[in-house]
Parts: sequence; structure tokens; C-alpha cells
Amino acid sequence: MNADEVAKYLLDNPIFFEDHTELLTQLYLPNPHGGKAIALADRQVLALREENKALKTKMQELIQFGEENDAITGKMHRLVISVLPVATLSELLAELHYALREGFAVPHTALRIWSARNMPALLSGDAADREELNSVSDHVKDYASGLSRPFCGPSGNVEVANWFGDPAAHVRSVAHIPLRDSAGACNGLLAMGSEDVLRFYPDMGIVYLQRLGELTSAALRRFV
Repeated sequence: MNADEVAKYLLDNPIFFEDHTELLTQLYLPNPHGGKAIALADRQVLALREENKALKTKMQELIQFGEENDAITGKMHRLVISVLPVATLSELLAELHYALREGFAVPHTALRIWSARNMPALLSGDAADREELNSVSDHVKDYASGLSRPFCGPSGNVEVANWFGDPAAHVRSVAHIPLRDSAGACNGLLAMGSEDVLRFYPDMGIVYLQRLGELTSAALRRFV
């Protein structure tokens, strides 16, 4: 009878140790933490303690994730509240940048809008001098249009990186979020940057970045 057969027998006969209780004190197993061998019953208690410790660690992680998600949700809510009452495009852009820097602690933010239905009016209106309306190359437009989801990682697009101005040389990670009009066509790009290489990394969760893009796109539709 090999080890697998013994294990199967014990699993198929859960009352075995009830009929042979003396074995619980006669069987000794190696101590997983070193030291002398311990009785089977003690080994079971030790295993349960280790399992309980692992469950507590997992629970603490879940609580931490929940608290972090609650905090981000609160920040998103405050962003919505801040952009709802704005009356002009310039006010909207100012509120957006402020919320990202102060609320979300993103040190560098930039945004560009193109293909707006009333771009001539924008260029002669309250936001005429804002850099968000500066022209961008077809390369950037194609890049943004090709993003089916926010891009996170080291910045590989030189033109977009330069939107951050002088700090661009120190930015080590970025998030690029495509903005879309009511028809789903890409009409802008929101860029966020950080000196921390791990702030925006390729495998990070993007649910809130996607929601940020949807929120920004919806807010911009009032004006563009």
C-alpha cells in the first residue's frame, strides 16, 4: 500500500481516528518550524493556527483594498461635484487639473482637445489661450484613437511627454486616457505623469482611470 492509497483510505474513512484514538498520541510528525517531532493532534492544531494566520492576512489585505477603493470613489465624487456647476470651458479645465493634482495627488497633468464640433468658437472664447486647445500632430491623434483602454507605463510618446513642459525630463511613468465624443470618436487625450516609476505601471488596475476618462469626456461635451 503506497502513500497515495493511505491518503485516499483516510479521506474515504473519516471515522478512522475515532475508532483508533490512541494513534493521535502515538503518531509523531516533523515540526514544520524545526525542532523535535510533534504529535499528530499538535500538528493539526499548528496547521489550523497557520491557516488562521493566513486568513487574517488575507482579510487585512481585503480591508485595505476596500478602504483604498472607498477613498478613490470619494475623490471621484468630489471631482463630479466640482465640475457640475462650471459655466465655461476654461473653468472646467481649471477644476479638472486642480482636482487631479490636489485630490488625486497627480503631480503633472496635461490635456489636449481636437476635432471639437465648435472649435472656431472655442478658439475665440474664454479658453482661447489655453494650451489644451493647441494643435497636435496626426501621429498623436492616431495614437490616442488606437487606445482601447488607458495606457500606463513609461512614456514612449515624445510629443505627449512634452506637454508636461519643463518637468517632462523627470517624469518616469504616465497614464494616457483617450477622450471621446458622443459618437465614440476620439477627440482628445488626458495625460498624467509622475516621477515615481511605480505610480503608473503596465499591469495596474485601470477601472478608475477608465471612469475618469468617461467623466472627463462627458463634462467636455457641454462645451466641445
